[in-house]
Amino acid sequence: MVKQFILLLFLLLSSYFLNAQNRFDNEVSLLQKKYDSIWDSNKETTVFTGSSSIRLWKKLDSIFPNHQIINTGFGASLSGDLVYFTDKLILNYNPSKVFIYEGDNDIAYDKTPKEVVKNIEFIIQKIKNKNPNTYVVLISAKPSISRWHFRKKYKQLNRKLYKLTKKDPLLHYVDVWKPMLNGRKLNTSLFGADGLHMNKNGYNIWYSVIKKHLN
Repeated sequence: MVKQFILLLFLLLSSYFLNAQNRFDNEVSLLQKKYDSIWDSNKETTVFTGSSSIRLWKKLDSIFPNHQIINTGFGASLSGDLVYFTDKLILNYNPSKVFIYEGDNDIAYDKTPKEVVKNIEFIIQKIKNKNPNTYVVLISAKPSISRWHFRKKYKQLNRKLYKLTKKDPLLHYVDVWKPMLNGRKLNTSLFGADGLHMNKNGYNIWYSVIKKHLN
């Protein structure tokens, strides 16, 4: 069953990976150059990675000053892109903790929740193969103004991500969806002009629900 799963996953993603290499090689190379100069391999490391909601969280190192934080978020990425770059963006830093935010763009580009979860499972397996004691946190898809019409699919994805984390005590799920709502309505004050990316207030909410996994 394991071999069949890996083969199916490879067939689904192999053609896509070629495009991923072309799309993000330069950005990933720049991230590597940045952290090669400042990363201390002798210190415990926490990696935050995923799409632009992570990339734009500029002050991670200052809000978590007692931790060595590596932010390898790369904008517009899909979960398949992170599969391709798992070694370069996660494993190369030997992290003890990994925070992953992917799926937001996948749903907007007509990928299914099931496809996203398969990719996340593959990433987790690669992480665990290198270090089974790695603490992995899956950040739920967030709601947003510009993608509110996809909310049913995002909720499906979040339920699947939550279920996935029940398989391992070192896998955890952080819900940022509910805290960004006012009842059943979206809190629109949490977003910038594009209606997709968060402002300071949005990131303050993320900090409030994520901090317990670091401190």
